[in-house]
Amino acid sequence: MENLGRLGFSEEQADLLEVATNFCRDKSPMNKVRKLIEDESGYDREVWKEIVALGWLGIAIPEEYGGVGLSLGEAAPVMEQIGRFMLASPFLSTTLAAQAVLAGGTEEQKQRLLPKIVEGAIATLALTEDSGDWDLSQITARAEKNGDDIVLSGKKLLVCDAASAQWIIVSVRLDNQPALVLVERAQLPQGALRRETIIDETKRSYALTLDGIRVDASALFDPHKARAALSHIHLAANLLAAAEMIGATQAVIDYTIDYLTTRKQFGKLIGSYQALKHPTVNAFVGYEQARSHLYSAAHCFNEQGTGEIATRMAKAEADKALSYAADRSIQFHGAFGFTYDCDAQLYRRRAMWHAAQFGDAAYHRKKLAELLL
Repeated sequence: MENLGRLGFSEEQADLLEVATNFCRDKSPMNKVRKLIEDESGYDREVWKEIVALGWLGIAIPEEYGGVGLSLGEAAPVMEQIGRFMLASPFLSTTLAAQAVLAGGTEEQKQRLLPKIVEGAIATLALTEDSGDWDLSQITARAEKNGDDIVLSGKKLLVCDAASAQWIIVSVRLDNQPALVLVERAQLPQGALRRETIIDETKRSYALTLDGIRVDASALFDPHKARAALSHIHLAANLLAAAEMIGATQAVIDYTIDYLTTRKQFGKLIGSYQALKHPTVNAFVGYEQARSHLYSAAHCFNEQGTGEIATRMAKAEADKALSYAADRSIQFHGAFGFTYDCDAQLYRRRAMWHAAQFGDAAYHRKKLAELLL
């Protein structure tokens, strides 16, 4: 454990990793993952209650708000195992929403929202627009003050778990400056949410029409913290996305090896052929490298400068590792690999989804060039 500690793998992370591995394995076998694809909500509500009872939603929330008081880095092993077993839940959306409240909310909002999130209230973020710009400060949705109210207009896309969320935190432009506004589910007019068709069908995503939504001025987050909050959300989302992708990478490699060690062709196990062994080893090496980057980023996430560099490296490596491993798995499964019944398809779709969320590998490498050169 001492060696792991130097890599930034804490005792708390080790404990959470063990619990999360056992829980996700038991609650999310692949046949259930596929069954939930057909479910409208996309997740098991009873499993969500168990997640709440385990205290995972409070991992990165300070004790003064009812949380456990650890850092966001301690949520990484949980997210890793969620990705490994494709456990469907609003955990990622709600955790990021809590980070938005911590980084940009007023003290009153923190006192009101965070304890309820720890107790299981689902929340999400509405940040993406038609441009798909990964710079979250590039906002066209608008907010205008009208007496004691704020009136919203515009449209948001890729709002994850919105239909289940009690609160949606929306990025808007107010007085020509970025701002964050809290919208309660009950404030959405009929038809404001429309479910989207997305590449990763294990997830639920919605388009949100803001036109005419009216909220009280108290729903506005601290305007002086908006830019910093959006920056924090961006990095937090990439850290947790990298963790989910790393878990998926491990799973798809295991899935591939299982096939290579059972499938015979010309009287020999196909895993005995070098043309399949060598790429599988490359996939595993890529996984190990990406996982090291992940826990390095988790360890120094809150360090100014270093945390951003490590997080962007982790997301870029996770994108590369999962894409490569899933591509090889599809290829090695032959004709079956190109059908939807092959589980490698689900992992490849997960890689494509996360590449489109908050920056793909090329985007983060470009940002790293700006930071390092």
